[in-house]
Amino acid sequence: MSENNKNAPKKVKFNAFWIYGIISLVLLFFILNSNSSTENEVSFSKFKEYVPQNDIKEIVIVPNMRLAHVYLTDEALKKDAYKEFATQKGLSFIGKLPNFSVQYLDLQNFENYLIEQKESNKLNFTLDVKQQDNTISDFIIGLLPFVLIIGLWLFFMKRMSGGQGGGPGGQIFNIGKSKAKLFDEKGDIKTTFKDVAGLEGAKEEVEEIVDFLKNPEKYTSLGGKIPKGALLVGSPGTGKTLLAKAVAGEAKVPFFSLSGSDFVEMFVGVGASRVRDLFKQAKEKSPSIIFIDEIDAIGRARGKNAMSGSNDERENTLNQLLTEMDGFGTNDNVIVLAATNRADILDKALMRAGRFDRQIYVDLPDIRERKEIFEVHLKPLKIKKGLDTKFLSKQTPGFSGADIANVCNEAALIAARNGKIEIDKQDFLDAVDRIVGGLEKKNKIITPSEKKAIAYHEAGHATVSWMLEHAAPLVKVTIVPRGKALGAAWYLPEERMIVRPEQMLDEMCATLGGRAAEKIIFNKISTGALSDLEKVTKQARGMVTVYGLSEKIGNLTYYDSSGQSENGFTKPYSEKTAELIDSEISDIIEKQYVRAVELLDSHKDKLTLLAELLLEKEVIFRDDLEKIFGKRPFQVEPKVNGLEEE
Repeated sequence: MSENNKNAPKKVKFNAFWIYGIISLVLLFFILNSNSSTENEVSFSKFKEYVPQNDIKEIVIVPNMRLAHVYLTDEALKKDAYKEFATQKGLSFIGKLPNFSVQYLDLQNFENYLIEQKESNKLNFTLDVKQQDNTISDFIIGLLPFVLIIGLWLFFMKRMSGGQGGGPGGQIFNIGKSKAKLFDEKGDIKTTFKDVAGLEGAKEEVEEIVDFLKNPEKYTSLGGKIPKGALLVGSPGTGKTLLAKAVAGEAKVPFFSLSGSDFVEMFVGVGASRVRDLFKQAKEKSPSIIFIDEIDAIGRARGKNAMSGSNDERENTLNQLLTEMDGFGTNDNVIVLAATNRADILDKALMRAGRFDRQIYVDLPDIRERKEIFEVHLKPLKIKKGLDTKFLSKQTPGFSGADIANVCNEAALIAARNGKIEIDKQDFLDAVDRIVGGLEKKNKIITPSEKKAIAYHEAGHATVSWMLEHAAPLVKVTIVPRGKALGAAWYLPEERMIVRPEQMLDEMCATLGGRAAEKIIFNKISTGALSDLEKVTKQARGMVTVYGLSEKIGNLTYYDSSGQSENGFTKPYSEKTAELIDSEISDIIEKQYVRAVELLDSHKDKLTLLAELLLEKEVIFRDDLEKIFGKRPFQVEPKVNGLEEE
């Protein structure tokens, strides 16, 4: 023990010697490179304004740096125009520093300009040329990489031998320090709650947190306490990070922002160290807010991975976070905001009250909220007068706020591509088609027989959906390839909060109309119905195993919202039940397929007319269907827009 104690100080001194030596060399390099330099540098255009004023005493040109140092007269420094140049900063080994410097491009042109100005305006400044000596600094530049390599090698050797960065090496590299970005009232965050359209419920929750930080007495007078944490949960693109930005812009308190992955590092113990440092900084600046984006990177439930050992770095980081949020020591006036789209995999200890007291669900916007989001994103665009934002909101069902922003940007690009000076309604419709369906491929090589099969396939979808009461009415059909699809049919389904069995069955029947049309016309089927079959299989399986809408299975669901049973190894039902489920799914799909065949067989002549029209025009609309079929038997005004692809 005594020998170790004697040797330890020598080791620290040895490491410190190298580290301080590196710092000294770096500082010396910058000092030598700062010869005759100044922090005051002006543009050449500004310099040209100063020259005729006769306020310049001397100009020293440094050719090898393409720099000119300017010294002002004592009288000029008393003027308000040169007030910023009165104080000289920096170090110099050649005497007094210049008041400011200016960069030039060509030495000969610069000298000719100065001589011409001096003669024409009768100026009194002196002109001198000096070469700056960079011999020593060049030597240090060549030596510096070798010194740095040696220093880094010694540092990593120390860490590999068991050190954790407690000495000068760990301090200089700041490995255990938090990577959070600090925003305060002086920061550049200008986003406010006015910039967040829709999300009324979620916005109200976070507004209350901001209000508590501004007016704590309003709540504490009644005995209330501020929530320690709020978790923003929602699908990607719904505006979770935007809400956090608005909090940063509104709160006017220190706001620490970072991602869950910022805690992850290759060294053991670094994640927990960064958590400690983050909360230490937040406490010092309290009241403050910490925002952790994508918290699932460190907040995943512990003990789920059988391959992880006892010293799991991610679990250590999570344990430290749990302790800091609600451990033995309290964190007064430090609020933690977090965001994730995978709340189901977070650890239960992280989700409990006292840590994240509130779970704020940020849902996809409805038609009214989409209208508000469009109005926000349309402000910077040059749109045609009279553009109906309500119409645009109807055309984008299921779109998130990020999707709507993308639609607006895509519409602007399409309008610019077509040489327009304003963005009109058609540009937005084309943008929706582009985003949902993909890029049009009019030059794709398709044989006449394939094109005919695609036309009848799409006509089958259109005919069945037109004849069924609960199927979404069709708006547009195209056989122009778009994205991966050879043809596409756009529908306007009703936005429903609940779905009944007859509605699901009608939609499945319309989806199978394409394959049914191929069977009736060609007495053959093809691979073109792959996406149709995938869709109806998922719908039928959902009816049987999730929603309890099957007569054979009854009022049972095998859906587990916690995700515990979705491990791929076990099923929550017996093999006999599995056979019954498979049989029921097959029966549901086959019944709807037979129904689609019978419906198309009874309207075969109209199906043929529609397909021929589609072959002729390549794109047909709702008006074309009304000319062939007449008014829809179950007339329902469309409310939103969707897409089905083959």
